[in-house]
Amino acid sequence: MRILILGAGALGGYFGGRLLEGGASPVFLVRPRRREQLARDGLVIESPFGALRRPVETVTAETVGPGWDVVLLSCKAYDLEDSIAAIRPAVDGRTAILPVLNGLTHIQALEAAFGQGRVLGGLARINATLTPDGTIRHFDQFRAITFGELDGTMSPRVEALQAAFRAAPNDSVQARAVPDIRAQMWDKLVFLGTLAAASVLMRATLGEIVRGGGTALLQRMLEGSATAAEAAGYPLKPAALDSYRKMFADPGSGANASMLRDLEAGGRIEVDHVVGTLLEAVRAAGVDPTLHEAAYVHGKSYEQRRAAGRLPR
Repeated sequence: MRILILGAGALGGYFGGRLLEGGASPVFLVRPRRREQLARDGLVIESPFGALRRPVETVTAETVGPGWDVVLLSCKAYDLEDSIAAIRPAVDGRTAILPVLNGLTHIQALEAAFGQGRVLGGLARINATLTPDGTIRHFDQFRAITFGELDGTMSPRVEALQAAFRAAPNDSVQARAVPDIRAQMWDKLVFLGTLAAASVLMRATLGEIVRGGGTALLQRMLEGSATAAEAAGYPLKPAALDSYRKMFADPGSGANASMLRDLEAGGRIEVDHVVGTLLEAVRAAGVDPTLHEAAYVHGKSYEQRRAAGRLPR
C-alpha cells in the first residue's frame, strides 16, 4: 500500500513514523526546510510508546507525482486550500484521501476538488508537538486515528489501512476503521468545539473554569452542542456524553484546546472551522447560541487584533 503523508509535523510525523515501524513505506510531502531537516536528522519521535529515529523518504510539491493508494492530510484546517493544491499532482484514479482535520467543512471542499468517492472521513486524537529542532514529542496515552468510508461501507482500502497502522509495535497506534465515521466526526466536534469555545472564551483550562464558578456555564455549552449534533442526525452515545459531562465538571482537569495554546502563542487559529461550524449547527438546531456566539466572536476579534499587529509582546 503506497501512502503519501502531507507534512511531517506532530500528527503526520507521528503516525507516519509508526507506519514505517510497522513495515509500511510512507513518503512525506514536505516543504524544502523540513526536507533538509529530515535528510540531516531523520524522523525523530519521543513518546511513552517508544522512541524513533529513522531516515524517511520525502518529496516536495514540485516533485510529487501520482501512484498513491492513500494520501493522509494532517494540516491545519486554515491551510486546506494550499494543501489541496499541493496534493493535486499526486491524486489519480486509485487514490483515497484521508483528512484528519478538525471540523467538518473540509469534507465538502475535498469532494469538490477531487470528487465523491475519493474522500474518506477521519479524525485523530493525539497530544503531540513539533519542537523547533524537528523532534516530534508525544506526551500521553492519546494515539488514536479513526477513519472510514463516508457512505458507511467497510471497504478493502480502509481495512488495509487499518492493518498497516495496527502493524506498528508497542501498541503505539490505536487505529480503527469504522462504518459510522460521520457520527464519530460529530462526536469529536461536540467535544472539541465545546472545549475550544470554553477555553478560548475564558482563557483557561476546564479545571480552572470549574474552580472559577463556571460549571453550569460549561454544562450549558456542552448540552447545546450535543443537542445540535442530535438535530443534525448524529446523536452522541449516552456513555460518551456522560463522560464529557464529568470531564466538564472536574475541578482538577487540565484539559484545554490546542486553539487556546495557538492563541496564547500569537498564532493562527481554527476558529471558523471548529467553533464557527459548531455555532452554525447550534443555530440550526434552535438552541440558544449566546455562549457559542460569544466564543466565536472572541476568536474572530483576536484574528483582527493579530492582523493589525496589536497582540501583546
